[in-house]
This record gives sequence, C-alpha cells and structure tokens, in this order.
Amino acid sequence: MAVPARTCGASRPGPERTARSWPSCGPQPGPGAQCPASGPGLPLSLLLPSLLLLPLLAAPGASAYSFPQQHTMQHWARRLEQEVDGVMRIFGGVQQLREIYKDNRNLFEVQENEPQKLVEKVAGDIESLLDRKVQALKRLADAAENFQKAHRWQDNIKEEDIMYYDAKADAELDDPESEDVERGSKASTLRLDFIEDPNFKNKVNYSYTAVQIPTDIYKGSTVILNELNWTEALENVFIENRRQDPTLLWQVFGSATGVTRYYPATPWRAPKKIDLYDVRRRPWYIQGASSPKDMVIIVDVSGSVSGLTLKLMKTSVCEMLDTLSDDDYVNVASFNEKAQPVSCFTHLVQANVRNKKVFKEAVQGMVAKGTTGYKAGFEYAFDQLQNSNITRANCNKMIMMFTDGGEDRVQDVFEKYNWPNRTVRVFTFSVGQHNYDVTPLQWMACANKGYYFEIPSIGAIRINTQEYLDVLGRPMVLAGKEAKQVQWTNVYEDALGLGLVVTGTLPVFNLTQDGPGEKKNQLILGVMGIDVALNDIKKLTPNYTLGANGYVFAIDLNGYVLLHPNLKPQTTNFREPVTLDFLDAELEDENKEEIRRSMIDGNKGHKQIRTLVKSLDERYIDEVIRNYTWVPIRSTNYSLGLVLPPYSTFYLQANLSDQILQVKLPISKLKDFEFLLPSSFESEGHVFIAPREYCKDLNASDNNTEFLKNFIELMEKVTPDSKQCNNFLLHNLILDTGITQQLVERVWRDQDLNTYSLLAVFAATDGGITRVFPNKAAEDWTENPEPFNASFYRRSLDNYGYVFKPPHQDTLLRPLELENDTVGILVSTAVELSLGGRTLRPAVVGVKLDLEAWAEKFKVLASNRTHQDQPQKCGPSSHCEMDCEVNNEDLLCVLIDDGGFLVLSNQNQQWDQVGRFFSEVDANLMLALYNNSFYSRKESYDYQAVCAPQPPGNLGAAPRGVFVPTIADFLNLAWWTSAAAWSLFQQLLYGLIYHSWFQADPAEAEGSPETRESSCVMKQTQYYFGSVNASYNAIIDCGNCSRLFHAQRLTNTNLLFVVAEKPLCSQCEAGRLLQTETHSDGPEQCELVQRPRYRRGPHICFDYNATEDTSDCGRGASFPPSLSVLVSLQLLLLLGLPPRPQPQVHTHASRRF
Repeated sequence: MAVPARTCGASRPGPERTARSWPSCGPQPGPGAQCPASGPGLPLSLLLPSLLLLPLLAAPGASAYSFPQQHTMQHWARRLEQEVDGVMRIFGGVQQLREIYKDNRNLFEVQENEPQKLVEKVAGDIESLLDRKVQALKRLADAAENFQKAHRWQDNIKEEDIMYYDAKADAELDDPESEDVERGSKASTLRLDFIEDPNFKNKVNYSYTAVQIPTDIYKGSTVILNELNWTEALENVFIENRRQDPTLLWQVFGSATGVTRYYPATPWRAPKKIDLYDVRRRPWYIQGASSPKDMVIIVDVSGSVSGLTLKLMKTSVCEMLDTLSDDDYVNVASFNEKAQPVSCFTHLVQANVRNKKVFKEAVQGMVAKGTTGYKAGFEYAFDQLQNSNITRANCNKMIMMFTDGGEDRVQDVFEKYNWPNRTVRVFTFSVGQHNYDVTPLQWMACANKGYYFEIPSIGAIRINTQEYLDVLGRPMVLAGKEAKQVQWTNVYEDALGLGLVVTGTLPVFNLTQDGPGEKKNQLILGVMGIDVALNDIKKLTPNYTLGANGYVFAIDLNGYVLLHPNLKPQTTNFREPVTLDFLDAELEDENKEEIRRSMIDGNKGHKQIRTLVKSLDERYIDEVIRNYTWVPIRSTNYSLGLVLPPYSTFYLQANLSDQILQVKLPISKLKDFEFLLPSSFESEGHVFIAPREYCKDLNASDNNTEFLKNFIELMEKVTPDSKQCNNFLLHNLILDTGITQQLVERVWRDQDLNTYSLLAVFAATDGGITRVFPNKAAEDWTENPEPFNASFYRRSLDNYGYVFKPPHQDTLLRPLELENDTVGILVSTAVELSLGGRTLRPAVVGVKLDLEAWAEKFKVLASNRTHQDQPQKCGPSSHCEMDCEVNNEDLLCVLIDDGGFLVLSNQNQQWDQVGRFFSEVDANLMLALYNNSFYSRKESYDYQAVCAPQPPGNLGAAPRGVFVPTIADFLNLAWWTSAAAWSLFQQLLYGLIYHSWFQADPAEAEGSPETRESSCVMKQTQYYFGSVNASYNAIIDCGNCSRLFHAQRLTNTNLLFVVAEKPLCSQCEAGRLLQTETHSDGPEQCELVQRPRYRRGPHICFDYNATEDTSDCGRGASFPPSLSVLVSLQLLLLLGLPPRPQPQVHTHASRRF
C-alpha cells in the first residue's frame, strides 16, 4: 500500500500525515485513520491482497516519491543476503577448509569428551591435592597442641630472651615514628636473607618462620613473649611438611592472642599507613575458630548516650560485623523505650559483604534520645532468634548488647525466653567512660553463658569486639577429636600477595589442665591454616580440549564460585572474601538455579539446557545450548561442574607420529613449521600464535611478535617428543599451521580482495593459529591472538551463519582513517566438520570488509537499480518509490547487528558512528524496534567492577569525630576530673601513637598503597534479537512527526535491515535506551533478603557442651580517673612526649599457658 512522502528537499505538509494508509491500519485511509504507536504489522500472506491496491490508495496530490513497499524492501534484503553469502563462499573458504581437513585426515584423530568421566577425574585430582594439604594440617595441629602442653609458662620472660624474625621489622626500621624504633628494641629480631620464589610471587627464606604481631598489641607483654616462645618449635614441622610436599604454599598458625607465625619467612607487606592486619579477623581464622552464628546486635540509643559514646558504639558495631562470615546470620537494632531495626532488614540476614554494608551505613544514622529500656531491646532480640520461618545458621545463638550502663537486669525476660536451657548466649559491652554500676551488665552476661566487656575508648574496640570468639570456641575444645575437622574456606585474597586462594583450616586446642583432677582447659589456642592457590587447582582442569566455550567451575555450600572463567575480581581487598555467586557469574535462569541447588546438596547430575550467555566483550547476548555435568568433591564442601556445548563433544588431536619418527632433529625441522617463520608471512599471510604454555622454558610475552620469536628460538633446541613440552598443544599448533597455509594456497592467494572491497581474510583455529591475509592487514589486526579469548571466535561457534562484528563503540572513527581504509567490519563463520558421524567445529574463517566501500555498496544493493547503471530518477509526472541511494536525504537505511550496534548506514555522516549502540544514533527508532519486540533486553550486575575512589567518609571502621570541649569546660576544675576529659586525653594519646586515627580510614590503611580504585557494582544491559523473525512494518506515532519504518532480519546473519523515514522534527524524542555500563548500588538488598538464594551451612555444629564452665564471664570494673594521672598525662602532652605503650589490658581472663 503506497504511502505518500515528501518531494526530495521539501518539507512534509502537515495534513498529508493523516492521509497515510498502512497495511496494518486496514483499507480505510483518510483523516480518521489511525495507526498504533507500535505493534506488529500484518503477516505477509495477509498483506498480499492489499498490495494490489497500492496505486489506488496514494493520496491525491502526493509527491513523486512514496515510502518503499514491503515487497520492495524484501527484495533489497534478499540482495543483501546474496551478496554477503557470495563473498563468504568465495573468500571464506568454508567448504575448501572442510576438504583440507579431510585430505589431511591421517594427521589427526578425533577424540571424545566424556563429561561424566572428565568431571569425576578432575574432582578426584582436586580431592587428592587437597588431601595432601589436610595431612600436613593435621601434623601441624597435633604438634602445636603438644608443644603448648609441654611449654612451661614464664612470668619473668623478657624480649631479649626470644629470637625470632619480625616480619614488620624492616618496614618499622624505615619508619622513624615506629614505637620499636623509639624504644630501640631490635635485639631479639633476626635479620634474614631472601630469594625470589615464583611459586610464592615473593622473596622467601626456607630456613625460618616469620612472625607478625598486630600494631595495637604490645610485643613485650608476657602473654605474647610466652606465645612466641612455644610456637618457635613449629618451625621444624613447617620445614618437614615442605620436605614431604614441596608444592605446599603458606603454612600459617594464627594464635588467639593475635600472633601470626607463618612459613616460609618473608617480609610483611606493610601499607604506607597504619597496619591494622589482625589474623583473628581473617576469613579463614573466623571460619576455623567457631561454628556458624545467629547474632542479634542491640544498641542503646537512649539520651544518656553522649555524642562520643554513641560514636564509639557505632564503630564497635561495625567492627563486630567484620567478625562475621557468610556462614553467619545477623540483624542490628537500636533501642530506648522501644526497639527497632536500624535498617530495612526485619529479620536475620546472611552476613555477606553487601548486607553488612547496609548495616554499616544504617548504623551511622542512629540518634540518641529517650530513656533506656533493656526489656524492649532483649525481647526484640529473642523474638528475632526464635523466628524459624527464615533461613539462618541454626547453630550458635547470641545477643550482643552495647550500652553505656543501666540498673535493670531484666531477669523476667531471660526467664521467659532463655532459661533454664540458656541456648542463647548474651554478651554485654559497657561503652565509654562513666561512673555507672556495671554489675547488672556483668550479671546478664554471666547468667546467660556469655561474657562482659568494657570499651572505654577507641583503642579497646578491635580487641574486645572479637574476643567473644574464645567463648564460642569452648564447645569445640570440649568436643575434642570430634571437632578436629578440616574446613575449606571461601575464595579470598592472600595478604602476602599469592593472589586468590582457599585455605584449609583446623582448630588448635589447649590440652593443659590447671592441676591434677582439674577441669579440662576450654581455650582455643588458635587456627592452623594452609593455603592452596586457585591457579594450582585450575592446572588440574582440562582447558583446550573443551573448546573455546567449554569450561570447568566449582562452587561451595553458599553457591559461591571457587573456579569459574568469569571469576575475575578487579580489585583486591584482603579484609573480605571474594564472594561471587554462581548465578551472578552467569546469567541466571531457573535451570541454573536447579543445578546450583543440586550441587550444594552434594548430588551428581547432568542436564542439557537452553540458556543465555554474554559474549566475552560483554556487548552481546547469545541463546545457546549447554550440557552441564556435576559431581561433589569428596572430603570438601565443594562441588565441581563441567559445561560443554554440543559441538565440543569431540575435538581434534594431532597425530604427527610419522613426521616425528622421520625427524629426530629439533621441531623446527618438522614439515609445516616453516609457515610459522616470519619469512613466509609475505606470501602465506601473517600468523599469530596463541600465547599458551607450549613448553616450560618458553618465555611469555604480551607482544605476540616477541612471543613468536621466543617460540621459534626454543623450537630450534627441543625435539618433538621433548618432556618439557605439552605435546598436545605443540602438535596441534603445527597441524593447524599447515592446514591454514593450505587454505592460503587453495583459496586466498589467487583472489583479488580489492574487487570485493575486502581489507583482509582470516582463519583462526582451536589449535591456536590465527592467520591473516595479506600480511599487511596484520598491522590493523586488533583481535586477541588467543582464539579462545577472541569474541568473534566464540560467538561464531555459538551461532549459525555469518556473524558481523563492527568496531568497538569506543573507537572514534575519523575521516582520515576511513580514507586510508583502516577501519573494517569482521564477518566470520564457524567451520563445521562431520567425520564418521562425529560433528565438531575446529576453526572459524572470515573476511574484513572495507567500511567505506561496503557502505556505498549497501546503498546500491538497497536501491531500485536493476543493473550497474545510473540511479533511477523520477520525473515530475512519474510515481516511484524511494530507495536508500537516491533518497538518502529522506530515507534512513541501516544494518544493525543482534546487539543493537550500527554496522552500515546509507548516511555518510553516520559512518563514524559505526559500532555505536544504535540508540546513540537514532534513539527514537531504536526504541520503536525494542517496543516492537525486534530486540529483547537483559539486565545484570557486575559485582567485580572497579570504580574511582569515593571521597573519604565516616563509614566502616572508625568515625573521626572527637569531642571538643568549650572554654568554659577548660576553666572548670570539675571538668578536668570528669570522664569526658579522661576520654579526650585517651584519644589524644592514641592519636600521637597512631596518627591515622585523625587522618585515615583503617580500611584504606590496610589496602595496598598502590590501589586507589575500589570495588563497586556496575549495571550491565545487553540487547539481543527478540521473538520477531519475519518482515515487519510499523509506524512511530507522533502526530506530525510520525515516522514509518520497515524492519527485517537478514537470513543466515546476525543483522537486522531497517528502512525508515528520517525524522523531520525532534518533538517526538522518547526515552533513550542505554547499553553502556552504569554505576549501581546493585539490586535492592531489602527486597533480595525476602527471597534468599538457597545455601547450606557446614555439616557440623558445636554450640553446646554439658561440661562447659561458664564461670569465666568477665569481671571488669569502671574506675574513675585519678587527678594525679590526668595531670601527668597533660604534662606529657604539653612536652610532646608520647608515652611508652603498655601491655594491652583486657577484661578477658589472662591467657596463661
């Protein structure tokens, strides 16, 4: 049905817009006819009768040109399809490459990937690897318990009595403000020599252990010196373990006193600012020291809580949250007369990184007012713990109360909720300097199997918010051998630079007794740990035999990935584990949820699913078929999965035995090796080789030319059957070198690429060869030399037909580049072989189109030319349809790929926008395509992104607010003896010793000094072809600015052909679709916790033992400051003399071993 359009260059009169008729509007054109704003047109079969009426329905007085009819545009589409297919048949060489493979059938074998056997073998290999670490762990834990039991406590021990390597010694010597430099106490520190070890990515000494002691713990205290004394004997056990298993990495003993002894010795990686590393806050220590926890934190926000005390409470809560891992559940509430949650979480939630962030931000908003109501706070906490309708840890249950003091013991609440069984432990924290009677707080803790702590100032927060773990460890110690079970952690970043690791942990118990017939000691000595680098586990998995899109992955009981090709954290923060859920590593769907649940439950399984996958460059979405196979890894909490596309069931394995028997000389003498030499590139095309580990002695390089040079030099020395080389990789590389050379010989060399406006032709193979012809085209080749990491390669395998890939949207195309023919569009397709009934895709071939020349060709193919003559012109009296060549001022014609990116346009001014998301080119039209189901949208979140550093705030560790007294306070003698003055002086003293209290956030201080960026969440949006697969007409209804458009998929390609009227005005600007990554807070956490993902906690729980002695429950007291002490401190401040740090005083019972 013809539709009138404006004459070239003329404006379109308003009344004629309503006179349009369109197939989807029915045969009643006229002023009353209205087309829908969007929606599918009539199917082609229903439109055909109406097409006969086209000439009759043109409005009287219409201009000479009309919008192209549907059959015309379909004709253009067929011409485009035929042109692309013809070029690919001539230059792609798909059929010829198939024949080459068949002609060389004697040089390779077809092997099968059997998923079940593969995954079971890999799981078994991982189990064996981890089991060797388990045996070493057990030897260490047993030895530690025996050494400590035999140790004799020394009250008069001195620093000079102990010789050890202080891992922070060198850094402290370089720091003139260090307390040890000031004291000059380095007599007991060894000075060691180190050698570089690539396995540790560090300089190490294998003859000694190293010791790290947290900055806020006094090294000269009796407890620490005794700890150093007995743990020295572990050195020989560490060394013997390494002798038995040379693959062992860090062996570490983390003591409950805060001392870390690790082997081999290496200098500590101290940050520029204060080092706040404490082993007791590491993920592996927390997991090994206690069973999972259900914790409710309640905070007193009554009016009696002064500004400074409230800040101490906020910091304490944040530090307490940092002692929780993903196996724990928590909620935080504030209370005065009433209790209420501080955040949107109304019940216990998993203590993962994102939930803890919500709590930390919410805690900062707490305001003190009203009166203290312990009853309201405790009733709220018990109700939370009794809620059985939610997911929780179901092990240790506890309430942590922070308050400045009170008189009510709320015994009636405990009688109602917790007695007589006392299944909930109560820990109370007296915060700030005050003169209140703390007896009620002590009683609450002691009556409920908990502990009472005092936090008078900032210096006591870190110690006293983590020592509750000692109490939770009592049932584990009393359980004895039953609790001596190795646990494997989540993935986390090693503090000593090893990269991503998992750690096997084993608790170490105190086996001493105070005297004959006395009760067994209940203290946990610490946790023993041995690291396993993820790279060592990856080495046990097959890679190149699985093809470009096959992979192995593993998850833990939380559903977090241990192995996955998408596990790529961009920043390192060793304070938190790396927790990427399997459903976030991939695009989530119901099938994957089912697979994840089965793996967490420890089942075996196999399932073929149709699913969505992101392209490697994260610009595209493909709907693919994948086979998932999974098995549990015995003796661990992990489960292993294998993912294979159907076309990767089989793979090629080169069989060069005949050549190898004939050539006992170096590999460089093998047939076909000559085609890897740069001297052959001019005639045979440039060869890029994948930077794989072909041989152990091969020097890696990011420059492929240099890597090829290193490879050739090594091949001059090694023989084909050399033990130092991977024969599979090496032989397949040489096989594919010869096969791609034959493609040059049979197809490419005799063709004139310029005739068809081609910049290059290329072939890439599973064996690691990428051959680009002619040689000069390699100068502009920007694809990854590793085919398995090249987006075009992986997408071609997953899609039938020809896959177009325009330049990346960030590439700014300038006219000069177009004139020099440097900008091209890749078109690629997979080569599918069928050998003896076995189907596989071992290679991808393609061409690189000259953008400018093909843009001109595109206009001709989408025109009314019948042959290579001049464009058809319309006379004043004749009527004809617009086309993409003659009428490019009125008609927009584009090719858009399946991701929504512009590939070709008939508008010259849009050529430099090729590769951009089409919404940036024509937002109105792209929105119409999306609304009419040509495109679907997938939104997801990248939890491993990197963002620019945020301005420092007061979240996380310690708010820097300090109480500032008024002049009246200074003039008032009573103020100088008050708790406020005492607290202020403590902060000033602490600031003199640890300057970062006034300057930097501890989280920043602990980070790498080189790292200025921080991890963040980015929202990703990708578009892909929707449900519409036929020719389609629609109108973008916008009154006088309405636009007609036609869209049709091009068969056997990933292209959409769109013809539309150019917009005449901008009043119809609709919402713009976005495709670029945007910064995000992620999904709404308050909603996510209402539908938590399936997980399981550890299989064992130690939260109760009938023989536990709960009499040690804290016996602190709040002492008013002495006037003489205050005066002395003030004099010290005036003189600028920092006081000598004293041994840390804890309210906890002393650790006498």
